Amino acid sequence: MRSSSTEALYGIKVLDLCRVVSGPFATMHLGDLGADVVKIEDPRIGDESRRYGPPFVNGESSYFLSVNRNKRSCAIDLKSAAGRDAVIARAKAADVVIDNFRPGTLAKWGLCYAAMSADNPKLIQCSISGFGRTGPDANRPGYDLILQGESGVMDITGDPDGPEGRHFHRRPGYRPLRVTGGARRADEARAKKTCSASSSPTSPNGVGSALARP
Repeated sequence: MRSSSTEALYGIKVLDLCRVVSGPFATMHLGDLGADVVKIEDPRIGDESRRYGPPFVNGESSYFLSVNRNKRSCAIDLKSAAGRDAVIARAKAADVVIDNFRPGTLAKWGLCYAAMSADNPKLIQCSISGFGRTGPDANRPGYDLILQGESGVMDITGDPDGPEGRHFHRRPGYRPLRVTGGARRADEARAKKTCSASSSPTSPNGVGSALARP
């Protein structure tokens, strides 16, 4: 993890309860700007994106590394009483906590904002969700394939004479542009489409370690 007193967010402490891409991509930017980001991972399997690939670099998913640079990793079981207490203790010293669980998940584990901010009233919480915190789709996950199907992206990719296909993103930051472009075409979608994808899992190397790269 690199940080210096000349960086914009030097001294800001971020508690990162995110996984996969939307949350880690956000906290990656905070780390790039000098914030001290501590990423909490499941002690059994780590962040799911550790197994996304290929490609892998020394057994580590390049996808995972691309959005988790400049962070420290800490293995904590959020579903356990001890894990809940550990997170609350870390929240006391944090300036910001960010998560991308479905609405109500952290509260179910005893980690609602009231619990985390009880001894730190200045704590700022940011919760990222796929479909908002209210409404009929609030509890749905917001994974890439779901958003591609809902927005119409799948209807404008693939072979013109064949079935639609998933659009694969090659660089961080490109995803929102593709989803937005697909949303403009959603009204042209002829039918609901489905698609499946697989990944090649590997061992979750490095859970509980620094994730910075030179």
